[in-house]
Amino acid sequence: MAYKLKEVVQKPERLSGGHRMCAGCGAPTVVRGILRALKPEDKAVVGCATGCLEVSTTIYPFSAWRDSFIHNAFENAGATVSGVEAAYRALKKKGELDETYKFIAFGGDGGTYDIGLQSLSGAMERGHDMVYVCYDNGAYMNTGIQRSSATPKYANTTTSPAGSVLPGKMQYRKDLAAVMAAHGIPYVAQTAITQNMKDMYEKAEKAIYTPGPAFINALAPCPRGWRYDTPKLLEISKIAVDTCVWPLFEVIDGEWKLSYKPKNKLPVEEWLKPQGRFRHLFRDGNEKLIKEIQEEVDRRWEKLLKLCGEA
Repeated sequence: MAYKLKEVVQKPERLSGGHRMCAGCGAPTVVRGILRALKPEDKAVVGCATGCLEVSTTIYPFSAWRDSFIHNAFENAGATVSGVEAAYRALKKKGELDETYKFIAFGGDGGTYDIGLQSLSGAMERGHDMVYVCYDNGAYMNTGIQRSSATPKYANTTTSPAGSVLPGKMQYRKDLAAVMAAHGIPYVAQTAITQNMKDMYEKAEKAIYTPGPAFINALAPCPRGWRYDTPKLLEISKIAVDTCVWPLFEVIDGEWKLSYKPKNKLPVEEWLKPQGRFRHLFRDGNEKLIKEIQEEVDRRWEKLLKLCGEA
């Protein structure tokens, strides 16, 4: 979809400033990037699972959201927004509503990959016209940096501490975008915060204006859990893409399409080094652990290239 940059940046903000998200957090940047893809004349209903984003943007009696907002439990963002979308369709059919509404759910990886997976899967399988956005910060950050199934292998968290017994979390992260693609829904995308936000904007626009269910997995670095310097939000996101730790792609009606292929694929150390949660991997004797991570990143990257017809 073609767009003019000047028109895009002049769109009104749908998430106001003054919220209490941490400095250097990726989640509000993801939200602003996604919501900017809405047409100014369209209204939205936003649902948000309990988590960092919800607790920091809706401090009673205030709200940073300028669209209709629903806070629901940790595990049922998909069910809540799909129910509202079904009610909207019924009211439109009865002629009781004229306005155009779009329905968007936001959830962190804890509320999406793990305890909200059943709710999300049901919403996608039923075919509701909605978008579910996972802001993936790789742990249960709001409740104390506990590991989730999105946490990378060997990351240090409060429930997978790196020490003399174990070198952090012992499992690789779940490939949730592939799980969603297996539902056979019209649109699935993986994106990240990049310097010009072009990839995120274009995918958000496709997701919102493609009829039927859509899913976006957006990398949302967390300075508290990842232990990086707060000004390095864009830098650490870009390195994740250029190391192929977080590749950019979309799945349109079952067809996989690569969005970005690094000219010079960086070694995974470039992404691990700036993060305190991986500091233990650079101690003498742990070289094999970094090698193992690199091999898994390469394996997944080659698999993705084949799916996209790029091998």
